[in-house]
Amino acid sequence: MIGMIAIILAIKLKSYQQEFSIYISLVACVLILFYAINHLKTIVAFIDYIGENLILPGEYFKILLKMVGITYVCEFGVSICKDAGYHAIASQIEMVGKLSILVISTPIIMALLETVTQILQ
Repeated sequence: MIGMIAIILAIKLKSYQQEFSIYISLVACVLILFYAINHLKTIVAFIDYIGENLILPGEYFKILLKMVGITYVCEFGVSICKDAGYHAIASQIEMVGKLSILVISTPIIMALLETVTQILQ
């Protein structure tokens, strides 16, 4: 509902002043993000529960949570940039987000490669 109301207001105000529609979009994104954070707490608790009950190292689940966090923050930034008309900056944010996820996931990739190597030997 917040998104729909924001879209209607942004469309109405866009004809008067362009910057007001961008401000409405930013406020709506922040409100929706705060709403999503409440649900994210439940998911984090569930992942922690799974991490405690499996025999895998807990560091992998921390890495997974960091990857999810980077994904959401980057997507949020990309959406705001695209709404404001800054597509070049949006693509740079996407690239940095992907590279950050690759760097953070390096320990998991290395463990996977070690496991495959052990199986093949």
